[in-house]
Amino acid sequence: MAVSEPAAAHTALIDPTTAAAPLTITCLREGEAAAARLEAIADRTGGSLRSEAAARVEAILEQVRREGDAALLALSERFDGVRPDPLRIPEERLRQAWNGCGPELRQALELAHGRILSFHERQRPADLAVTGPHGERLGRRWRPVERAGLYVPGGRASYPSTVLMNAVPARVAGVERLVMVTPPGPDGEPNPTVLAAAHLAGVREVYRVGGAQAIGALAYGTESIPRVDVISGPGNLYVTLAKKAVYGRVAIDSLAGPSEVLVIADHSAHPQLVAADLLAQAEHDPLAAAILLTTSEALAAAVPVALEQQLAGHPRAAITRRAIEDWGLIVVCDSLASAAGLSDRFAPEHLELLVENPEPLAERIRHAGAIFLGPHSPEAVGDYLAGPNHTLPTAGTARFAGALSVETFLRHTSLIAFNRAALEATGPAVVTLAESEGLHSHAESVRRRLSPSVSPAG
Repeated sequence: MAVSEPAAAHTALIDPTTAAAPLTITCLREGEAAAARLEAIADRTGGSLRSEAAARVEAILEQVRREGDAALLALSERFDGVRPDPLRIPEERLRQAWNGCGPELRQALELAHGRILSFHERQRPADLAVTGPHGERLGRRWRPVERAGLYVPGGRASYPSTVLMNAVPARVAGVERLVMVTPPGPDGEPNPTVLAAAHLAGVREVYRVGGAQAIGALAYGTESIPRVDVISGPGNLYVTLAKKAVYGRVAIDSLAGPSEVLVIADHSAHPQLVAADLLAQAEHDPLAAAILLTTSEALAAAVPVALEQQLAGHPRAAITRRAIEDWGLIVVCDSLASAAGLSDRFAPEHLELLVENPEPLAERIRHAGAIFLGPHSPEAVGDYLAGPNHTLPTAGTARFAGALSVETFLRHTSLIAFNRAALEATGPAVVTLAESEGLHSHAESVRRRLSPSVSPAG
């Protein structure tokens, strides 16, 4: 086992005749080097890679805007190797996919759906109604958007959980029309479990198209795919950049980058469980980040061994190993308080607290997409069925953003109903403020209402 800049040197005992190359994971002590490495991990999709991808995304979006369905078919053939004609999947196919699920999978999907629904139903915001000091009525009213576009990624894995995590809050919000897009597989069809989850969640309109071109279709509309009001759902770098490019034409949930987990652990944490949770994140993508901050030298030494052991025979070993070697990190910290400080600087998407007393530590945390407290709360339960949404801010954006929610699919409108008494009491101040800004007609619109010669009804 090779450990770069080790806090505690360790070599795993592996049979050289059967093992892959020794796993290398960066291990540092708390300090500026660790902080700098965390910053580099947070910015791992920046620089020239992002600039080159952004230019390609702009070209794709423009082609979709100009050519509509023809562009979707051509681009899908180019990038996915299939021509998804027709684009829409019949509703009957969704029903067949659900009926084709085995009983164990159906029960798991129903359990997840029920828990996610129960949690999100409690998120509905209440309308606000206030009566002012002069009898004026003020308020805020929530209403759903008319159409929501749900992006469900494919490629390296299928994500029926993402269907539920996007469709459920949209339906709870009351969105009239849900439009789901998801990439086709090599046979030209999306994963059947994804289609089954769509049926369960009440999605009836599904199109087999993915990538930046699917985002363009949702934003601009094509002959087959309607333009939507908000786009939600995670994707790769091209999907994220496409969402960024169309923001303003449509709303988006967030700019989700590659996934990440940060584990804070003390001497009470089991190295096999820590390793399992780091690998659970790393297996998503070669750009996934898996980070351990620990106060235990022994744990820092044991976790790399456990990682190597669990990678043996792993079905996604190549992806997982690359993520660990490129974006894995172990930092030995002086205290849990300093570990919490480093975590806040990184602002992780997922934060696990594998410590003896997680609640006080959770109270110290300011920035995290989701916090998993204690040894019985692996991040995987949040991915699938805990209840809170698994679409979370990444790459440090947890400093100012939160999880996808029911409010993602709602917009609020202010309501103002002044009466004569309220206008008479406040109107002179409005006139003064308008004149201070040089806006004559603003002032005049109030002054005329206050004039005895003009008395509007009410």
